[in-house]
Amino acid sequence: MKVLLCKILWPGKKGNNIEIEFAPEDEEILKNTVDFISFSYYMSVAAAHDPENYTSGRGNVLGGIENPYLEKSEWGWAIDPVGLRLVLNDFYDRYQLPLFIVENGLGAKDVLVDGPDGPTVQDDYRIDYLQKHLVQVGQALQDGVELWGYTTWGPIDLVSASTAQLSKRYGFIYVDRNDDGSGSLARYKKKSFNWYKEVIATNGDSLYQD
Repeated sequence: MKVLLCKILWPGKKGNNIEIEFAPEDEEILKNTVDFISFSYYMSVAAAHDPENYTSGRGNVLGGIENPYLEKSEWGWAIDPVGLRLVLNDFYDRYQLPLFIVENGLGAKDVLVDGPDGPTVQDDYRIDYLQKHLVQVGQALQDGVELWGYTTWGPIDLVSASTAQLSKRYGFIYVDRNDDGSGSLARYKKKSFNWYKEVIATNGDSLYQD
């Protein structure tokens, strides 16, 4: 592997002039980039030039300040569907490569209840979150963004990587397991299971039905 050679000049007190010297093979190397760009999207983060004058965001992955105009998840993550469209447009405009959303979802403290077909979770809040984000994905496609795929996090409840909790649930399938390790590991379809199944079966058309 060859690397770019940089020569940094220090001409004076203000600023730095930077010259990048290319070896003869460097231009060919730079043609061999990735075929597509994948990324995860859960939230947006606000910033200010004087953050000490604002409330800090409660999101446990990223810093920033709280955006008072957005709803928050139970863990303080800002819910910003429009932000996903903006990110898709920004990435595609910047890199001109196909994109792939590999993670998007809502962590919540689901409650198992009795349903007509057995235990379930009435997770309308998750349906609302995903519906709004997927509609914005559709808007980005109309904007001209080339998007190869979208996958949620995740299809089944599992230990949250950010908090090491099972009570922070993301899936369409409920797993009977608690933070202390108790539970039968039985699995139950949440309301969102059949909703998302319909989204896939209709290629997204069901997102726009009342």
